[in-house]
Amino acid sequence: MSEEEPPRFAIPRRPERRYPRRGGVEYEGETVFSLTPADPYDDAALSELVESVLDAGPYRYGDWFDLPMPLYLVHDDETGDTFRVAVRAGDVEFHVLPDTQPRGLRALYDRLVSASGVDWQVACRTA
Repeated sequence: MSEEEPPRFAIPRRPERRYPRRGGVEYEGETVFSLTPADPYDDAALSELVESVLDAGPYRYGDWFDLPMPLYLVHDDETGDTFRVAVRAGDVEFHVLPDTQPRGLRALYDRLVSASGVDWQVACRTA
């Protein structure tokens, strides 16, 4: 592992939840943390890694969406955080929800690092 300081997962912008009259829920704005492993994984292997970490706990999660990529709604029972996790183009993405806290993101990151045994690059984008 490198000697770099681990990411803090500071959240620069939180999405705002809206409930349109026609029903459902929408989010305005986003913060996404993209995690790229130092050793490349294809999406299938990366999905398998993510699911093995989620299965080990303390997570409850589901992939209820009919999308061409894995997208999980994840709840960390230890930190109380809920956020979305996606696997896309060799990256794992953490999608922040309005009440997500950095501690929950950091906990999953630490578990991914531990399970993979490789360093990860973390980038943050907001819209």
